[in-house]
Amino acid sequence: MSTPAELRAAMVDGFAGDDAIGDPAWRAAALAVPRELFGGSFFAPVPGSDPTAYRPVHRTDPRWLEQVYADETLITQLDGHVRPEDVTEGAVTGTPSSSSTLPSLVLSMWQQLGVEAGHRVLEVGTGTGYSTALGAHRLGDGNLTSIEYDPLVAECAAAAIRAAGFAPRLIVGDGLLGDPDGGEYDRLIATCAVRYLPPGWLHQVKPGGAILVTLSGWGFGFGLVRLVVTAPGEGTGRFLPGCTSFMIARPHDRPPRQSISLLPGEERPTRIDPEIIATWTGSWVAQLAAPSAERMGVGGHQILSDVATGSQARTAPHPAGGWTVVQRGPLRLWDQVEDAVEAWQRAGEPHQEGFGLTVSATGQRVWIGSEDGPGWNLPI
Repeated sequence: MSTPAELRAAMVDGFAGDDAIGDPAWRAAALAVPRELFGGSFFAPVPGSDPTAYRPVHRTDPRWLEQVYADETLITQLDGHVRPEDVTEGAVTGTPSSSSTLPSLVLSMWQQLGVEAGHRVLEVGTGTGYSTALGAHRLGDGNLTSIEYDPLVAECAAAAIRAAGFAPRLIVGDGLLGDPDGGEYDRLIATCAVRYLPPGWLHQVKPGGAILVTLSGWGFGFGLVRLVVTAPGEGTGRFLPGCTSFMIARPHDRPPRQSISLLPGEERPTRIDPEIIATWTGSWVAQLAAPSAERMGVGGHQILSDVATGSQARTAPHPAGGWTVVQRGPLRLWDQVEDAVEAWQRAGEPHQEGFGLTVSATGQRVWIGSEDGPGWNLPI
């Protein structure tokens, strides 16, 4: 049986292409930090289950260590409170609310952040502490502060970080508010997604510093952006290649709902194929156009439901060809989505790296191509 060090080396050697570790300092961190201290028990999805069911995997499982060193995300909590230890038998359903992100993505993001020796970094979302330990190895304990929203998650992470031999500054609180004690940072990295850039971040990161965060929303679109702070409260940056997704920060998650009733409305043909908003970048564009709408459905059957106004839009194939949409409520959600998708199509349907973000005193705007190109304001 392979030792943890051997499995760790095999995992790192397996990173290739965009996942390859180009910086020797980050490679050294990946080889040094024992992920098994941060894995603990986790949930594994049950293949073929619908809705997805999860079974707990404990240290006593003969394949536990091997799974810990697979380049995979390990789900460590469901619905904000259910841990693997709470499940005594069988499998459970729920929404993942905390995890240990796949190592290749964690290391890729640390490299994309562009840290240098002596930089002070604020990490939002300690999670299991694995990413925090990597950062502490690279930067030194004194240069890293990490904030975790969930007290129980934070407690477990702190124990694992200490066991791994690191002692960065750890805070339990709302990371969207930044460091409660203030301070100036050279970099900020977030391991949760947000609907917009929290204003405090752009005041705690020095001008010339960078913020790396995934933007998301209730339409399940995602885009990883590296924003350079240009002045207190202001910044600009580009979205990065790839397909990066994170659980949305709990204060930015959608309000709870019990069910959705599909009510009558005005019907017309659609100008776009509804399936396009189920693609990676198509869902992102639709979310920019209708930021308070939740997206559901598959294929040509798409449903948008606005949680703030009760507005709805739903599409379906037409027997004679094409698709129709039924809309109701004060917001014409599908009109907004059609306009945005057509603007994106006219620009050549670029992936997220064709988009940028500008934050100023007047708002936060995502644009295509350049700042004077088509764009949409984020919901602040």
